[in-house]
Amino acid sequence: MSILTPPPRLLMGPGPINCYPRVLNAMSTQLVGQYDPVMTGYMNETMALYRNVFKTQNQQTMLIDGTSRAGIEAVLVSVLEPGDKILVPIFGRFGHLLAEIAERAGADVHTIEAPWGEVFEPEQVEQAIKAVGPKVVALVQGDTSTTMLQPLAEIGAICRAHDVIFYSDATASIGGNPFETDEWKLDAVSVGLQKCLGGPSGSAPITLGERYVDIVNKRRHVEAGIRDDKHIAGQASRIRSNYFDLPMIMDYWGEERLNHHTEASSMLYCARECALNLLEEGIDASIARHKTAGDAMLAGVKGLNLQPFGDLKHKMNNVVGVYIPEVVDGEAIRHQMLHDFNIEIGTSFGPLKGKIWRIGTMGYNARPDCVYQTLQALETVLRRSGHKLSMGEGVDAAIDVYQAATR
Repeated sequence: MSILTPPPRLLMGPGPINCYPRVLNAMSTQLVGQYDPVMTGYMNETMALYRNVFKTQNQQTMLIDGTSRAGIEAVLVSVLEPGDKILVPIFGRFGHLLAEIAERAGADVHTIEAPWGEVFEPEQVEQAIKAVGPKVVALVQGDTSTTMLQPLAEIGAICRAHDVIFYSDATASIGGNPFETDEWKLDAVSVGLQKCLGGPSGSAPITLGERYVDIVNKRRHVEAGIRDDKHIAGQASRIRSNYFDLPMIMDYWGEERLNHHTEASSMLYCARECALNLLEEGIDASIARHKTAGDAMLAGVKGLNLQPFGDLKHKMNNVVGVYIPEVVDGEAIRHQMLHDFNIEIGTSFGPLKGKIWRIGTMGYNARPDCVYQTLQALETVLRRSGHKLSMGEGVDAAIDVYQAATR
């Protein structure tokens, strides 16, 4: 055993990515007690910052201690009672994840599926809502397994018209693609830090609207040992998870500061810094930066005689899927990129396993030098593996995109 000395990797996959240096610095800050006024002040600041990140007025905006999957599970297990109907439109791996978590919560899960590489039209979702009559619609915005971005703007109004709770996981998309919680009439949203927000996995910001909060408060429960006479239990069934019980977590983040868990202070510092970083740059500026980097990478891979995957008009700004040429071994290319050039690109899952690479341009790595380095290394490895391409065309195409963006 020795001191940690990881190699200097450039993480250009679908996430996680290299952290912003200021985020790493924040994580090394010394701890204070979880009820120290300084700490509760940081908690309040973090709530306010993420209201701006989510573009919402929701009071109940906070962090779940855990990876982005913890945020998903908290939202779903807290709102779904056994037998409740939920509709999950699936267009990639992470839609299947939402369905599994809902199933484990005892819900009556209904799904519709789009081919990987496509998204849903609002009419398809509305038709399914009419057929199923769900309590909740759960929909991923950006699914990195397919690199597709699901339009959400019209679906919120459809859910309101049918009195359905609308939840989205926006882990892979927020900060690099437009996201409008209140304007799009979302009732609950969860995200993670390890994509466009430029932090590590381990904290899951969430925001909860009044319609969602009203439902879960009917399941409110306060633990024995901290409960007193003023605490009134809800009349609906108790939430099956203690750790992901959102009414208890809301009490912990609220004015009463009712004990629930010991806050992961270093991750709170980190999440706070991620939000500060985004808001100081400006959300619109960050989205534009991610779009330019994504457009440059897309142009670059085309310049390398590679075929992009999926419906490009619905591609996420921050990741592109690329078909693996038949003449090369996809995993051997990734191995060479990682071990010879210290650059990581991603493979995929399910029906796309072994068929596409996924190349990300997000957070701290959504910048020209990262795009150019990745394309140059990929060109070298592909050329030496027998793939036919025009030397220099990939990087030149990416440079052209950046030059056009600055005119």
